[in-house]
Amino acid sequence: MPDLEQEASETLHHGGKGRFFMRFTREQRALHAVLFTTFLGLAATGLPMRFSQSFWARRFASAVGGFGAIIFFHKLFAVALTLAFLVHLKAILQRGVVNREKGIFWGVTSMVANWKDVKDLVGHLRWMVGLGPKPQFERYAYWEKFDYWAVFWGMIVIGFSGYAMWFAPFFARFLPGWALNAVLVIHSEEGLLAILFIFSIHFVNTHLRPDSFPMDMVVFTGVESEEEFKHKRSQEYERLAREGKLEARVAEAPALWFTNFSKVVGFIAIFIGLTLLVLTLSAYFI
Repeated sequence: MPDLEQEASETLHHGGKGRFFMRFTREQRALHAVLFTTFLGLAATGLPMRFSQSFWARRFASAVGGFGAIIFFHKLFAVALTLAFLVHLKAILQRGVVNREKGIFWGVTSMVANWKDVKDLVGHLRWMVGLGPKPQFERYAYWEKFDYWAVFWGMIVIGFSGYAMWFAPFFARFLPGWALNAVLVIHSEEGLLAILFIFSIHFVNTHLRPDSFPMDMVVFTGVESEEEFKHKRSQEYERLAREGKLEARVAEAPALWFTNFSKVVGFIAIFIGLTLLVLTLSAYFI
């Protein structure tokens, strides 16, 4: 990393007094909490069924009351995640369709990918090998949009296949027999792919990057320092300042107890995720 980037990273992590700016609302943070909690639960209960012959899967099943209990909790987490997804979908449709809020489905504040994201991806790759400057980002970077839409893909593919297995007699009324066999494979492999992606790529992109290491706290506290805002999303900062909307985003600094509590929760989640990743890889190679 260039010296300037290193200095900026150190400033962010040792930094700061000064103004803070709101990035995520309380509702968005609550939804994310439900999302990562249920996903960890689905991973922790799904992997033992996927690798039921592994020693750690058998011991885990024995500790929680057998594979029947694992299936029960897996379904419970699935229902909770589905409800959270539907709540989020309702909020998006309310804002974009009913309230006609600009920027939901297109533009610099949208989670929909655009041409700038393609240029940012190429520019980022060039920067990583020293062939160009680091691209400057708006409200959402290209990898954040990819993570966001991966949830939609997962809910459609993994979610539908899971419910098709759960309510097989109902789905058998309009699906051929081979399709019900296929959903088992799809659910297992797509779920495994999601777990490997979240516990490796997402963790690295979000928390283990040099300018966020060891953890990006904004998704827990909802706010970020002005230095962090300028460094990570300089184009959004400049746009809000230019439009006279920057002051409206000023927020109070997070309470120390809440920051520490969030760190504990975040580190526990990362520890569980990395542990499940190691156990998954051990099931293949040991």
